[in-house]
Amino acid sequence: MDSSSWSERVVVRDGVRDGVRLVCRDWGGAGADVLLLHGLAGHAGEWDATARLLRDAGHRVVALDQRGHGGSERRPEDASRAAYVADVVAVTSELGLEKPVLVGQSLGGHTAFLTAAAHPELARALVLVEAGPGGAEPGTQEGVGGWLKGWPVPFASRREAVAYLGDGKDAVGEGWASGLEERDGGLWPRFDPEFMVRSLDEVAARAFWEEWVAVACPVLSVVGEGTQGGIIGGEEYAEMARLRPGLHGSSVPGTGHDVHLERPGVLCRLIGDFLRP
Repeated sequence: MDSSSWSERVVVRDGVRDGVRLVCRDWGGAGADVLLLHGLAGHAGEWDATARLLRDAGHRVVALDQRGHGGSERRPEDASRAAYVADVVAVTSELGLEKPVLVGQSLGGHTAFLTAAAHPELARALVLVEAGPGGAEPGTQEGVGGWLKGWPVPFASRREAVAYLGDGKDAVGEGWASGLEERDGGLWPRFDPEFMVRSLDEVAARAFWEEWVAVACPVLSVVGEGTQGGIIGGEEYAEMARLRPGLHGSSVPGTGHDVHLERPGVLCRLIGDFLRP
């Protein structure tokens, strides 16, 4: 990972009950602003390939470690969807991002469209990667919690972590493994599984179609294939398009849930085409 290409920026949300510290990777750039939001249990570094491409294409790019993830506050009190949204608003303000394009994968995409719904003046456009307003299936929290707690940590080596986390896809494994931290002679995740599960409380309890309808800016939806692990099914996408007739959509063949890790170049081309006047 080439840290010389980005600088670390820290935003501390003083005045809130848990004083959350948020860490960002600021890739610089002189064009239209882009804020990248990772998914559950992810980290800002998984956007590195995408961030470089977007910056080189003429954007100012920032990737956020969302609360409870990566270098940001590990165990904040508040795991609500509103807290995640407030963090995006704070980062946008503190770093001087002007009507950024919010690009989010999975839970990060969910955060992106909730932010746009609650603050219609904030975002120029949304790019949702494997994300939508539909509610989670029953048992999602138990399944996610069991998976995260089942990681055989500490991993003895990066190679071991890539093999386990990638499940046969090296690009996916590398993306996940780059978020681990070295301590006590091994590699450990930089999140608390219990906080990850709490972050899904509202998503597991209901769908967010009212918020989806409230989004006023242009939206691009990028999905993987269900057979490869994509989570946005045909029925959910059809309803998204019905409620927002102007929705732009694209499926990336051969990819699953981590489209941004598997095909960053394709994703950047899709974003570029979507944003081009």
